[in-house]
Amino acid sequence: MSVPSRPKLIFSEHFINNYWDIFGGVIFGILSFFSHSILHNIYLTTTFSALAIGALSITVSEIAEILAERLEEPYGSFVLTFSAVAVEIILLYMVLLEAAVTPEAMDTVKGGIISAVIVDMNVLLGLAVFVGGLAFKEQEHNEDTSGIYITILLVAASALLVPTILTNVNANTQNLHTASYIISILLFVFYIFIYIFQTKTHSHFFKPTAKSRILRYKKKKIEENSDTDEEADYIFEKKGVVFNLISIFIAILAIGICAEMFAKDGIKVFTQAGVSVGLAGLIIAVISVAPEIFTAIKAAKNDQIQRVVNIAMGASTVSILVTVPVLMLLAISADIDLTLDFNSLQVGALILTILLAWKTTDDGQTNYLEGISHLMFFLCYALIAALY
Repeated sequence: MSVPSRPKLIFSEHFINNYWDIFGGVIFGILSFFSHSILHNIYLTTTFSALAIGALSITVSEIAEILAERLEEPYGSFVLTFSAVAVEIILLYMVLLEAAVTPEAMDTVKGGIISAVIVDMNVLLGLAVFVGGLAFKEQEHNEDTSGIYITILLVAASALLVPTILTNVNANTQNLHTASYIISILLFVFYIFIYIFQTKTHSHFFKPTAKSRILRYKKKKIEENSDTDEEADYIFEKKGVVFNLISIFIAILAIGICAEMFAKDGIKVFTQAGVSVGLAGLIIAVISVAPEIFTAIKAAKNDQIQRVVNIAMGASTVSILVTVPVLMLLAISADIDLTLDFNSLQVGALILTILLAWKTTDDGQTNYLEGISHLMFFLCYALIAALY
C-alpha cells in the first residue's frame, strides 16, 4: 500500500526565503497604519514604518538588480541608483512637508541630503571593500570610473558651497534663495551632460577592465547555473522588463505611504528623544541606502568590485545632482522655503569623504584596510552628528 504524499505547503521555506521582504513590508505597513490611525502611538508608528520602508526597499533593490543584470553597465547601475534615490527623495520630501509644523524638520532634510552621500561613500563602499578584501585580498576595478566620479563629486560639492558661503558672510535672504535656485538648475544641467558622457560618448569608462578575474567569473557562472531551478521560482526573474518596472513603481508607492507616516511621527519621536537633526538625517539616509548596501556587499563577495564602485559613486552623484533639484522643485510646488545652506560639519564631512574615496580608488585596486578606513571615518562623523 503506497503512502500518500504530503500536500505541498503553499508557504514553503523556499517561498518564504524568496518573498519575506514583500510579506514583511506589507505586514509592517499595516501595523504602522494601525499604530498611526488607531493607537496614535508615535513610537510604534515610527518603528513599524521604518521596518516597512526597509523591507520594501529590499524588494525594490532585488527587482532593480534583476533589471541591472539584463541591461548591463552603465545602465545596470543607473537602475540600481535611481531606485534607491527615489526612496531617498520620498523620505526627505515627506520630512520636508513637516517643516511647516516642526522647524527642525528643515535641518533634518539638509542633513539627510549630505548624509546620503556620506553613507554611500563610507558605509556602502567601506563595507563592500572590506568584505571583498577579506575574500580576495585585493580587488581591481576601472580607475577611470572612480577618477571621473571623484571629479564630478568635487564639482558638485563646490557648487553646494556657494549658498553656504553666502550665509556665512551675512548675505541677505533674497540672495541666498536666488543662489539656491540657480545652483539647483546648474546641478541638473551638469547631470544631463554626465548622463550623455556615461551612456553615449564614454560608456567604456564605467565597465570592468580586462584585468577582471576570468576564472572566478566562470566559477560564479557555474554556481549560478547549478541553482537555476531555485532561481526560476522567483517571479521577477521570470517576468519581463515592463512587469518589473511596474512592480518597482508599486513598491515605491507603498514606500511613499509608509514614509508619510514615518515623517509625521518620526520627527516627533526625534524631538522628544532629543535626537540631533544631524543624527536624524543620518538615520533617514541609512534607511534609504540599506538595500544598496546589501547589493554592494553581494557584488563584492562575487568579486564584482566594479559594480560596487559604480553603485557607491553613482548613487552619491545622483544624490546631489538629482535629489537636490527635485527637492527644490517639490519645495516650491508646496510653497516651502528650502535653501541650500549647510553647516560647517556637513560641508567638511562631504569634502573629506570625497577626498578619502579618491585615495581609496585612484590606483584601481582596493583592500580591506581601505574599507576599514571608510568605516572609521563614518563612525567619527556619526558621533559628531549625534553630539553636534
